[in-house]
Amino acid sequence: MNHRRAGLTAVPPRVWRETDAEVLVLADNALTHLPDDVAALTRLHTLDLGHNALVAVPGALGSLPALSRCLYLHDNRLTRLPAALGRLHTLAYLNVGENPLDALPEELGDMAGLWELRAQHCRLTRLPESVGRLSALRELWLRGNALTALPDSAAGLGELRELELRENALRSVPAVLARLPLLRRLDLRANAIREVPGWLAELPALEKLDLRWNDVEGTEAPLVALRERGCAVLA
Repeated sequence: MNHRRAGLTAVPPRVWRETDAEVLVLADNALTHLPDDVAALTRLHTLDLGHNALVAVPGALGSLPALSRCLYLHDNRLTRLPAALGRLHTLAYLNVGENPLDALPEELGDMAGLWELRAQHCRLTRLPESVGRLSALRELWLRGNALTALPDSAAGLGELRELELRENALRSVPAVLARLPLLRRLDLRANAIREVPGWLAELPALEKLDLRWNDVEGTEAPLVALRERGCAVLA
């Protein structure tokens, strides 16, 4: 079902009667509320609620057994996420970016099937410790928050390939990244980093490192070593 840009201020009741629907797109409307009726769509694997005016989403989302591909909640007015989202154990893609969220729920770590998490341009000052349980996560996008560090538990992100930390408040490269052997792309632009640790040159899979708009010298030994082995370094 595709109701993108339909001028909706509420979801038409007929939508909840389409119980065989596997995809529901309600993006680019003016929705402020999503009723618990969504729980009737038990075959839904993709739900797009992006670009609306939602101030909350119901815990009933966590009761959708087939929601395993994509959940788009970006560009709304959400200040919190329901703990029940943690029951979406097989969901692969979650986008909660561009919401005034200052925290993500601890239950996030129960979403063991996540491959990609986007939480860009929120108001996050920290990540929950449970993030380290996302052992299948391959991409983590956190641009435009207020993070000063990553939790030590992030060492559990052993499948992570791409990490975006652009435009945060980091004063150093998080040491926990040294324990991510598959990390290929690391974006640290526009933080407050002044020193490049030697272990960066030992990340075995790193292909691109972006340190622009930090107070670092591009001639520091770890960066030279990375360039010499073919890593694209921007500093």
